[in-house]
Amino acid sequence: MRLFGNLHFATGKILSPMLNQTRTEEDYLENIDALVSMESDAGYRLIADNRTTYCSESCVRCVATSCGIEEDLGKRGVRGILKSVGSLVAFLTDPSHRIQFLSTPRHCSWLNQIEIWFGTLRSKVTRWMNFTSLESLQKAIEALIETMANPYAWTCTGRVLAA
Repeated sequence: MRLFGNLHFATGKILSPMLNQTRTEEDYLENIDALVSMESDAGYRLIADNRTTYCSESCVRCVATSCGIEEDLGKRGVRGILKSVGSLVAFLTDPSHRIQFLSTPRHCSWLNQIEIWFGTLRSKVTRWMNFTSLESLQKAIEALIETMANPYAWTCTGRVLAA
């Protein structure tokens, strides 16, 4: 079972969680669509790890539709926004869009708060428990989502890096 989670880091709430048997591009888009449909006029800054999961033609089309962008997106590999990975990234990271993707630097998954939340899920739910069915696993995950809605408090002050 795959959990798609969207952590609102200011409140600590998991928004529009989705449990699926698969983790495909279609599943990812279904999750994004469910999230941005919660408040159709709200702005979203979606932080993802530095993979190309979100850099796809279908994701660009989903964002364009959700943002009311009606311009010609071009043709994949040939012209326009769909021409290259660089043009896809430029479109999806555009701060003028209602939905903007941001990515953590390479090898910095610890900056992605949902990864910390998934670690907590693993330690509190899936690590030591046995589940007799997918339904019991789903109920345990949903119970954690309900009880663990609080923001993470950063305790590390860090140190200044030398130039």
